[in-house]
Amino acid sequence: MAGGLVALLDDVAVLARAAAASIDDIGAAAAKAGAKAAGVVVDDAAVTPQYVRSLAAERELPIIKRIALGSLRNKFFIILPAVLLLSQFVPWLLTPILMLGGAYLCYEGAEKVWAKIAHHDAHGAGEEKAQDERTLVSGAVRTDLILSAEIMVITLNEVIDEAFWSRLAILAVVAVVMTVLVYGVVALIVKMDDAGLRLSQRSGAVATFGRGLVRAMPVVLTVLTAVGTAAMLWVGGHILLLGTNELNLHFLYEAVHHVEVAAHDATGVLGGLVGWLVNTVASAILGLIVGALVVLVMTLTLHRRKSKPAAATAAATTRTDVTIPAPPSRAAQRRDAPADRAPRG
Repeated sequence: MAGGLVALLDDVAVLARAAAASIDDIGAAAAKAGAKAAGVVVDDAAVTPQYVRSLAAERELPIIKRIALGSLRNKFFIILPAVLLLSQFVPWLLTPILMLGGAYLCYEGAEKVWAKIAHHDAHGAGEEKAQDERTLVSGAVRTDLILSAEIMVITLNEVIDEAFWSRLAILAVVAVVMTVLVYGVVALIVKMDDAGLRLSQRSGAVATFGRGLVRAMPVVLTVLTAVGTAAMLWVGGHILLLGTNELNLHFLYEAVHHVEVAAHDATGVLGGLVGWLVNTVASAILGLIVGALVVLVMTLTLHRRKSKPAAATAAATTRTDVTIPAPPSRAAQRRDAPADRAPRG
């Protein structure tokens, strides 16, 4: 009996070591795959603070929490089952789906650029202020669905050769870590001015630092908006660039790669950085071109159809606002009639 117990404990120890090694492998693979999705993570972290800019300070963290929970639901109940099923049965669909998401990111980025150039809000500033919290959260969660799908599909492409259960574990780890990372950073960003306000009520250098935080907050949000727009164009364009190459349309990828290699070889020790910058700028330019084409198509089709009912409603409202004078009463008609007959005698 003692020998059997020792053998059982030995088997348990072997299984524990195997499990620990497996966890280490999953952690390493998740870290590697998550690094590949860093561009989308930057995009997500830069875009989300825009949703709480017009809210009261006490509602910012609850709204961010609701968006984060919605992001986890997106990842675990929609994206994760979908990408696992696709990778298991129709893996060739992953690239077209990823390219559709990339085109959407290009559209969002190009729309923001056009809004800045045309000096108007692409989504209607007045409408955004009037949104209730439920509408705001649902809009943020819909945008997160696209960005989360990009993160998960990029991660899946890095671990596509792993076994099914390893893929599941790696994707689950990436989903949790990325959500905590993104929305933790967002929470810190949006509460930076509150922290600065509290620090400014103290004395000395601490108060000066707090006032600096408060003054810096609008600049930080503006920079984040620009970074988020650039990241949308860069990530979306890069996804399209890689996707066309995987679909055997090699000319775009080869042209960018040729320029990247030439820049790398011409700049010596800075070759790695310069080559990356060339690829990034080329991806962003491609993203801007594709996004501008999508914006043009949307403007000529969907947006025009939406504007026609709005114009008809405005015209009808204008017509109903015109006051039509009521016809004069019979008494008034008799009173105002000319006295063309002499009164009877």
